Amino acid sequence: MGKYGEDTKLIYELQDQGGELLALRYDLTVPFARYLAMNKITNMKRYHVAKVYRRDNPAMTRGRYREFYQCDFDIAGHFDPMIPDAECLKKVRLGGFLCLSVPQVNDRRILNGVFAVCGVPENKFVPACSTVDKLDKVPWDEVRSEMVGEKGLSPEAADRIGEYVQLHGGLELIERLLQDPKLSQNKLAKEGLGDMKLLFEYLTLFGITGKISFDLSLARGLDYYTGVIFEAVLLQQENEHVEEPVSVGSVAGGGRYDGLVGMFDPKGRKVPCVGVSIGIERIFSILEQRLEASEEKVRTTETQVLVASAQKKLLEERLKLISELWDAGIKAEMLYKKNPKLLNQLQYCEDTGIPLVAIVGEQELKDGVVKLRIVATREEVNVRRESLVEEIRIRTSQC
Repeated sequence: MGKYGEDTKLIYELQDQGGELLALRYDLTVPFARYLAMNKITNMKRYHVAKVYRRDNPAMTRGRYREFYQCDFDIAGHFDPMIPDAECLKKVRLGGFLCLSVPQVNDRRILNGVFAVCGVPENKFVPACSTVDKLDKVPWDEVRSEMVGEKGLSPEAADRIGEYVQLHGGLELIERLLQDPKLSQNKLAKEGLGDMKLLFEYLTLFGITGKISFDLSLARGLDYYTGVIFEAVLLQQENEHVEEPVSVGSVAGGGRYDGLVGMFDPKGRKVPCVGVSIGIERIFSILEQRLEASEEKVRTTETQVLVASAQKKLLEERLKLISELWDAGIKAEMLYKKNPKLLNQLQYCEDTGIPLVAIVGEQELKDGVVKLRIVATREEVNVRRESLVEEIRIRTSQC
């Protein structure tokens, strides 16, 4: 509690029969920080895939659930500035056949510096931050109205904030803000902009600066962020004739949280950390919609080959062959029937995307071969039993 800002209201709180206060895990970052503190670990690089829970209104078509999987990767330890941060941004790109991932990056120190020079009291930094974070969903007029009407900021302060948080760009914007007469005099903002410039220099070496936007509206509502913050937004073309891609929402976010481990350490020892969290169901939901529209089939298994039989009473032979393949490290399976029809076995491969079928029949057994069928082309070749493993490896490496 107290680590997630306004999102704390989304935690599922529980109480056991003994009266102990418990909760369902909200994210993987806070538990990771607690793990580091409890085990006195000061240097660690890890990834973690697990379920988390949100007391939220589900939006099934957008991949928003109350129970879902996240994949986090984090780097903990005392390192030179921005090197691990740049690696996180390099890895968070989710491009390729699915869609275009556009990471946005900012720094909480820059944002707090903006609030300070715009006349926002320090005790209203967090509420103002959570309101600014809505700019990707609602227009500036609504954000300004909430700042003034609900968060108690003066109209003048809100207008000054608006001049900054609607800016986005790259290294040239960072250079311009470093010369800003107000921000350049604020210690926090100057530190954040200096690190942001260094980060973009490293991203240039990674060759991805043109694909990352420095966006001052990015706030990330969680209270534990202390420096660089980032968020990956998936874009996809709804129409090949439309150049401007359409946003389908955020699928990943993260940042630097240097003070979180110290909150769990009795001696308050700090372990600098930076990490990224990816919403797995969100990506799957978008991928499924895209594949449904294109009528592409999704391979639902890692199985490389199905062991099948062409006639009845060949269960023993199938069991012998699949055992040989398993022992050789081949991912193989078979239907759990004594006498399955060959057509049903072949259809199973079509439906699940298994690329190969190893067929044993009476004639194959006499000849000491296995009939290997390539599902995609329906080509069949006879392979000597002793050469089958190598042939499967060659064929699957080409899939």
